[in-house]
Amino acid sequence: MGVEIGIWVPSYAWDVNSEAELRERLARMRDYVAKCEDLGYDVWVIDHLLTAPGLYGNSWLEPLSMLNYAAALTENVKLGTGIMVLPVRHPVMLAKEIASLIHLSGERYIFGVGPGWYPPEFTATGTDISERGRRTDEIIDAVQLLLSEPNATFNGEFYQFEDVSIEPRPLTMPELWVSGGSRVPDPEYHDVADVPTSVMRRIARSDAWLSRCSGTQEFLLRDWEKITAYMAENHPDRELPRFAHCNFIQMTPGMSRQQALDAQHEHAIRAFGTHRSYEHLQECYLLGEVEHQVGRIKELNEHGMDYVVLGPLSDDLDQLDYIHEHIDKEVNG
Repeated sequence: MGVEIGIWVPSYAWDVNSEAELRERLARMRDYVAKCEDLGYDVWVIDHLLTAPGLYGNSWLEPLSMLNYAAALTENVKLGTGIMVLPVRHPVMLAKEIASLIHLSGERYIFGVGPGWYPPEFTATGTDISERGRRTDEIIDAVQLLLSEPNATFNGEFYQFEDVSIEPRPLTMPELWVSGGSRVPDPEYHDVADVPTSVMRRIARSDAWLSRCSGTQEFLLRDWEKITAYMAENHPDRELPRFAHCNFIQMTPGMSRQQALDAQHEHAIRAFGTHRSYEHLQECYLLGEVEHQVGRIKELNEHGMDYVVLGPLSDDLDQLDYIHEHIDKEVNG
C-alpha cells in the first residue's frame, strides 16, 4: 500500500519589513504552489487565527483565502484545510465561503476540520473553549446541510437559521476529514494523551481521520487501534475512515542524526517557539536524519496510514525536492 502526499504550504505570515521583501515572499509562494502541482502533491493549509506566543512563533494566513489563491495557480491537485478550527466561525458564512471555493476550484476541496485548542482564539470570537466539541459537531451538521439543500432550516444549541439557501451549492459534497487524538500533555492547555469517545464519534462519521502531530508515534498507533476497535464495536457495517496523518518536517539529507537536529533547531524554534523543549518537539514532529523521518512514515503506512500531509518549516523549494526524492520514492518505490 502506497502513501499519497499532501503539503502544508508555507502560509505562515513571517514579518516582512519592505515592499520588496513582500514581493519576494509572494513570488516564492507562487513557485511553491506551482511546484506542488508539478509534483502532484495536494495543497493543504493550517488555520491559526492568532499567534500563540511560545507555542507557535508565527500566525498563518486565513486558510480559505489561501486556498482560493492556490486554486487559481493549480488545476489538478486537491485543496484541503488541515485543519480548519470550526468553533471560531459561523456556519452560514463558512458554508458560503466553502461553496465559493469549491466552485472556483472545480470541486477540489477537502473539508478538513477540528475543534481547536488555543483559548484566546475562542475568547476573541465570542465563544468558550469548553464548548468547542459541541460547536464543532453542530457546525459540521449545519454546513453539510447548507451545502446540500436549499431553504435549509437548523435549530441547534448554538446556531439557528431558517429558510437559508447557499448558492451555488457543490455538485458533490466535499469529503469530511476530521482531526483529533492524543497530545503530549501540557498543564496549560486542555488536550490530553488520549482520544476521547466524543472525538471517536466524530471520526466515525468522517471520510478520513487526519491524525494530529502533537503526540508521539506511540500515541498515534495507539489512537488508531482505539478508533478501529470503536468502529468494530459500534459501526461494524461501516467502512473504516481513511487513516491520514499530518506533521511538520525539515529535511537535511546527508547528515547524521545530531547534525540534522542541530541544523533543524533554528527552524523549529522559529516555527514553534520556546514553550516546549526541543526534546519534546522531536517526540512529536518529523525532525532528525532522513532515515528516521522515512522510517516513521513507513511504520505508520504498515499500520494502515495511506495519506500524509507534510509541512516543511521553511519556504525553501528544495524541501519539496527532498520530500520527493527521499520520502515519496522510498516509501512508494
